[in-house]
Formats: sequence, structure tokens, C-alpha cells
Amino acid sequence: MTNCEECLHYDYDEEEDVCFCNMDLDEDEMERFLRGDSRSCPFYHRGDDYSTARRQ
Repeated sequence: MTNCEECLHYDYDEEEDVCFCNMDLDEDEMERFLRGDSRSCPFYHRGDDYSTARRQ
């Protein structure tokens, strides 16, 4: 089971104070994301603290 919070594509928007997936999801993928069902996410890529810091 994947965890969106560990994914490289999961970002935080400081202005809106929300977390979101920055991938271009289709309707079915967005529905799964909003339900929290990320087990079969085709975009999941686990990131570490260093790779996340490099993107900032």
C-alpha cells in the first residue's frame, strides 16, 4: 500500500494551506486520490527527505 505523503508528487501549497498531488490525474485517478485509495497509483514514487529538499 502506498502513502501519498511519502510520494514525490505530493506537494503542499502554503498559500492555500492544502496538500495536493501535482500529477495530471484523470477523472478515475482523481476519485481514488480523493477517497484516499492510493494502492494502485501509477505515479507513486517514494521520495526521501533529501530529494524533497532539493526540489524546494
